[in-house]
Amino acid sequence: MSNLKNSVRLMGHIGQNPELRTTTTGKKVANFSLATNENYIDANGQKVTETMWHNLIAWGKQADIAEKYLEKGKEICIEGKISNRNYQDKNGQKKYVTEIIISEILMIGPKEKKAA
Repeated sequence: MSNLKNSVRLMGHIGQNPELRTTTTGKKVANFSLATNENYIDANGQKVTETMWHNLIAWGKQADIAEKYLEKGKEICIEGKISNRNYQDKNGQKKYVTEIIISEILMIGPKEKKAA
């Protein structure tokens, strides 16, 4: 149960094509966003869809998978852990970022048809 201390699973649609780069030490990393939707009925009986956006980071093998198979709009499930960090922007303002570090990616939805 120790792996449950910081564990997250999300299912949603990719918000933009993964942005890939290689670090100065040669590690590959991919950044992209994921939209998850939650539906509920409000006090007036109206169906409401609430969309939340999540920043995702994929390293190494997971970055390779993101580069090869993932694109905007594709539905995926991910498993990973939450990471919080901060930095100073160009104006010296402290910024806080919450990201999901991916440990596993599962592609769902219809398979793409191959050209004949």
